[in-house]
Amino acid sequence: MTASPRPLRGRRLSRAVALALAPMLVPQTVKLRATVPKLPEPPQPWEGGGGTDPLHLLVLGDSMAVGVGVDDAADGLAGHVAEELTERLGRPVRWRARGRNGATARDVIRDHLDDALADPTDVVVISLGANDAMQVRSHRAFRRDIRHIVHDIAARHPEAVVLMSALPAFHHYGLLPEPLRSTLALHAQALEVAARRALERFPRAHMTPPLPPYPDDFFATDDFHPGPAGYPVWARFIVDDAVRHGIAARIPA
Repeated sequence: MTASPRPLRGRRLSRAVALALAPMLVPQTVKLRATVPKLPEPPQPWEGGGGTDPLHLLVLGDSMAVGVGVDDAADGLAGHVAEELTERLGRPVRWRARGRNGATARDVIRDHLDDALADPTDVVVISLGANDAMQVRSHRAFRRDIRHIVHDIAARHPEAVVLMSALPAFHHYGLLPEPLRSTLALHAQALEVAARRALERFPRAHMTPPLPPYPDDFFATDDFHPGPAGYPVWARFIVDDAVRHGIAARIPA
């Protein structure tokens, strides 16, 4: 399927705008990093659950994949997706989270992917793109990296279902000043289009739509990462969407 001219222009424009505004965006980014509290990753091990004949869930990616914003990884995205899968499918889930705070898609390929895929895997949830957007990576590089990640998952675990989350809606991030907020939102949308194109060739992969407007208590104390009330909302949205689109039915029995 050939992309329409309009999305292509949007992808090119997003990076061009970011580069043109770099003299303003770089100082804003530096100031933001200096003033926003840097929340730690929750303590390891980032794994849990289990039971008789469990599904094996891998949550892979960036700070949100490993649960930054909560004190225990079980209260992060992986733990809550596991709970939602158990509720919908009636099976116990053994979950693990792999990645790191600040990771781009390229970082995950280089530093985490081989290790992450070494264990049994039935469901993979991917949280990536926020850092790629903030580093103004090109849509081509991001699409290539997402394709690489999903290709490796499919090669190592051909029956696994892959659920990739939409990129953050940066236009809802009140802590971001303008023009940084609008520029990040535009570029994140371009990267999301690229990721969706990358997933098209993999029948067991699916990308969620963007989350609805975030509830008031969604964010952690840094106003950037989900917090204890945000991760359950996000996890429920991911699994609801997988059920609605029939992809949850493809999870290995």
